[in-house]
Amino acid sequence: MSTETSKPGDALVRAGAVVFIVGAVATVATFVPLFLDLTRLPTAAYWLSMLMPAGFLVALLGLLRAARAQRRHTAA
Repeated sequence: MSTETSKPGDALVRAGAVVFIVGAVATVATFVPLFLDLTRLPTAAYWLSMLMPAGFLVALLGLLRAARAQRRHTAA
């Protein structure tokens, strides 16, 4: 177990990374049938691919929150 304390934004970065990975797997899963000439996946699989940029955005918001908290801490 880590003794490091959780900083503001850490949870957002972790959640964003998980959502990004799920979106990346969905993106690969939707492109493979196109290249291997298999039947296409349902539309829901293509919508899951949109999790990739959403996860990137959530992680970026977590990084910005952590940067603002660090700036406030150093200014105080």
